[in-house]
Amino acid sequence: MARNIKVEELLQTPIEKQQIELVERKGIGHPDSISDGLAEAVSRALCREYITKCGAVLHHNTDETQIVAGRSSPKFGGGEVLQPIYMLLVGRATKEFEGAELATESVALKAARNYLRNTMVNMDLERDVIIDCKLGTGSSDLRDVFKRDRVPMANDTSFGVGHAPFSELENIVYNTERQLLTDLKSRMPAIGEDMKVMGLRDGDDISLTICSGMIGRYVDDLDSYINMTQEMKTYTEELAARYTERNVNVFVNTADNLKASCVFLTVTGTSAEMGDDGSVGRGNRCNGLITPNRPMSMEATSGKNPINHIGKIYNLLSTQMARDIVKQVPDVQDVYIRLLSQIGKPIDQPLVASAQIIPKEGTSFANVKSEAEVVIDDWLSNVTKITEMVIRGELNTF
Repeated sequence: MARNIKVEELLQTPIEKQQIELVERKGIGHPDSISDGLAEAVSRALCREYITKCGAVLHHNTDETQIVAGRSSPKFGGGEVLQPIYMLLVGRATKEFEGAELATESVALKAARNYLRNTMVNMDLERDVIIDCKLGTGSSDLRDVFKRDRVPMANDTSFGVGHAPFSELENIVYNTERQLLTDLKSRMPAIGEDMKVMGLRDGDDISLTICSGMIGRYVDDLDSYINMTQEMKTYTEELAARYTERNVNVFVNTADNLKASCVFLTVTGTSAEMGDDGSVGRGNRCNGLITPNRPMSMEATSGKNPINHIGKIYNLLSTQMARDIVKQVPDVQDVYIRLLSQIGKPIDQPLVASAQIIPKEGTSFANVKSEAEVVIDDWLSNVTKITEMVIRGELNTF
């Protein structure tokens, strides 16, 4: 069956030539990102457990994880959590297979603790957090979808959105958070995982505002704090220069009141310890960014099952399609992908697979169109590859 693939030329100012561009990334320790990370960690653990015990992934969704903030008393050189952060793993899971019960809650709790242990390295899992698990049982109709020996049927009438390539600002914002935590933090352990990077490009002027919760036990006093935030500023300026020749101004923790010694200190590295709640899907899209200048889906990607949940599969798939089009079709300047499903229809046969492309100047759009169609059709022909990549942990969801 021929797929309904539509590729059109987009008559729009390319992102790099627009006057104003906004880009945001919530770091892995932001309460919303922690919710995303827990939800996805639990889903992947359930996938592995189902494959081991049942030979196939069974129905589940864990995308309703919630975080209720605790209370803390951070201080230079220390501090403590006064009221633990409450984390609730919520969703649906198959708990029985061919008459045998499955330890879904135990698997979920272990996965959540492992995720926090590897991500929030200054969080005391015995003292600072309460992890609760409430997994209901999915409907039999949904569970039956997973037993069909063919391409899965879409669980919903929904859509996914992706774009490529990243703009200079998108690359800067994404890599600022990543490099501060994976590189500079190794030399400056005071940097907390709860970080937000907001980028504004106004013509050729870029402003980066970084909000970073510093960990009190590694900060001796106010002077030490000031020196550390200045080093973060310098590091980010040098990092940004790798991606752009535009003018870049970096601001760190602009809400600090240095005269009153009122600064952004934490005990654990996340503001969830002292007033900030979190929910799945309120933060980064599956490409790791929040991009109001680009089309975005409001669907949460993390925690949804990777078999037939369109909110997960089509957002990841559209992003991979867009990136591959840019790699394989050299005359593409910007590409936007939208995939729309119909509930109960095979996921390799979307109601429409739409690509809007801004070609480079002087390019024959007919050539671009045909090459892009090939990329889209190839991905749809191998749509279950997305599922396999998710289960193996090869695709990020936030």
